[in-house]
Amino acid sequence: MEDLINKLDNQLSVLRPDYYKTLNEPLNNSEIELLEEKYKIQIPSNLKKLYKWKNGQNQNCYEAFVNNAMFMSLEDVLEAAEEFTSMIGSDFEIENWWNENWLPIFHNGGGSYICYDLGGIFTGKKGQLIEYWNKDNDRNVIAGNLEDFINQIIIYYSNKKSNDFDEYFKIKNIDNYPIRFIVE
Repeated sequence: MEDLINKLDNQLSVLRPDYYKTLNEPLNNSEIELLEEKYKIQIPSNLKKLYKWKNGQNQNCYEAFVNNAMFMSLEDVLEAAEEFTSMIGSDFEIENWWNENWLPIFHNGGGSYICYDLGGIFTGKKGQLIEYWNKDNDRNVIAGNLEDFINQIIIYYSNKKSNDFDEYFKIKNIDNYPIRFIVE
């Protein structure tokens, strides 16, 4: 994971220098431990490594990190997950409309997220990435793990020059993903 993050860091700093400056300073181990204690959760090691690189992006920056979505700070991730989980059974009556095992790490500003799945909902594969759409019932697994997703971002950037970059780009077709699921 460290090699992937180093490559991504280099690409972002070169291809998107203005955006790169909006990324928040990394978290250290003790800051992550405090958040884990506060929210009563154990953050997986690969997700910790991502947040030890950068703690999301500045909330005043609306540029997309990936898939038209912004990179959330870890505290925002945990706060949103806690809020959505509290809505299960009341606002969210359909099974897996939201799942307590999801951590929303990227958001589009309109209430939809790319989530890190702690439980392996639908496939049994913990650590997969799932799209949560607040108004639609599709819950697509878009990557088997965070490493594959970041690697696809790196591949995307490897094939772009800075003047060819378009803020909206979609990472897709990652080793037999997406896998489509509908909740009803």
